[in-house]
Amino acid sequence: MLSIRRLASAALAGVFALAAPAAPAVAGPAPRAEPPSPLVGDSVRDDQWYLKTLDVAGAWTYATGAGVTVAVIDSGVDSTHPDLQGQVLPGLDLVDSKGDGDTDLVGHGTTVSAIIAGRGDDTAGIIGIAPKAKILPVRVLDEENRYNDAIIVAKGVRWAVDHGARVINLSLGGNGSSATLAAALDYAFAKDVVVVACTGNTSASPDSEVWYPAREPGVLAVAGMQKDTDLLWDGSITGQQTVVTAPATQLVGAQSGGGYWKVQGTSFAAPMVSGTAALIRSRWPTMPAGEVINRIIRTATDRGPTGRDATYGFGEINPTGALTASVPAVFENPLDTAPSPGIARFGSAPAPGQAQSAPNDTTTQPPRIAAGQAASPAAVSANPPHRAWWLAAGLLVVSAMAALLTVRRFAYTT
Repeated sequence: MLSIRRLASAALAGVFALAAPAAPAVAGPAPRAEPPSPLVGDSVRDDQWYLKTLDVAGAWTYATGAGVTVAVIDSGVDSTHPDLQGQVLPGLDLVDSKGDGDTDLVGHGTTVSAIIAGRGDDTAGIIGIAPKAKILPVRVLDEENRYNDAIIVAKGVRWAVDHGARVINLSLGGNGSSATLAAALDYAFAKDVVVVACTGNTSASPDSEVWYPAREPGVLAVAGMQKDTDLLWDGSITGQQTVVTAPATQLVGAQSGGGYWKVQGTSFAAPMVSGTAALIRSRWPTMPAGEVINRIIRTATDRGPTGRDATYGFGEINPTGALTASVPAVFENPLDTAPSPGIARFGSAPAPGQAQSAPNDTTTQPPRIAAGQAASPAAVSANPPHRAWWLAAGLLVVSAMAALLTVRRFAYTT
């Protein structure tokens, strides 16, 4: 059972989200891929150097991702790409009401999806980390590869959870924070879903803070490693919220329209972790999300200073180790150490219509950001969660005192 404080915090998150639905709680560009390169046939397979680095072939002897749905909340997914044919489920397009998430105008979501679940047969160029998993596409990024308000991401998260996602990949983010998105993530945790997000790229951010939602407690925040080294990629944002790392440079990606291109960024490190989570959930279908996360962090290959640090987190992911190591059981998400507004950890999920649900009135949007202009790092909710908590606490105290005085007065007059 959730504590009174957690329930109050959850309700307040919903109240303040409803109070200012148009506030640009978080906005930011997703990392862009490099220009396309003419890659075909065996050259595509050869460029997937990270499969060998992470010993993914060893992991496939235990699981391939079968039976697991991974939601890719991104720019959409080109379901006609040869490497993704038959891998993409009907999805949701929150940018174009006529779509269902299976088209991708920028190629970002297609690249992410192939890294997770590229077919892995003789006709496919890219082999995903979990080649038998299915992709649930949710489009939230527009043709400029950005979103203006975290409400759209929150809606995507909730929809994905309600439509069977066991893992959610968020290769996007910004510098602000959002109580609405926090509540949506907590909804995912309560529904036993693993959430993975990238920490961000220095080239797309005005400061070095780990992006949101990667810094939300409970999320697997993924930073990027340099090819063929034990070093962090110098373009990767990292910080105390970093949980694990994965390869991020000199990667080959599936491009919209059927081709391939060279890419780099934490956007493409995150799906390697999502694919690893899918492998674990495929091998142990009933394993709780908290244990899946615990396996990933406990089996990561340590980098940098011994133990978790602010550069590499727990270290570089080890898919085979995560599928074979003896790991003590846990009973909650080991990363959810500072519960945020909303239903957190793995308690009862909020029923539709409760205060912490994402607001329905989301049609009013903030002004469009000019083409090419970076989103404002100062774009945060009009009522930050910590201020909301203290305000609510004061109101609760006043209400309690008023109620007590009423009771006492009633007792003296009867």
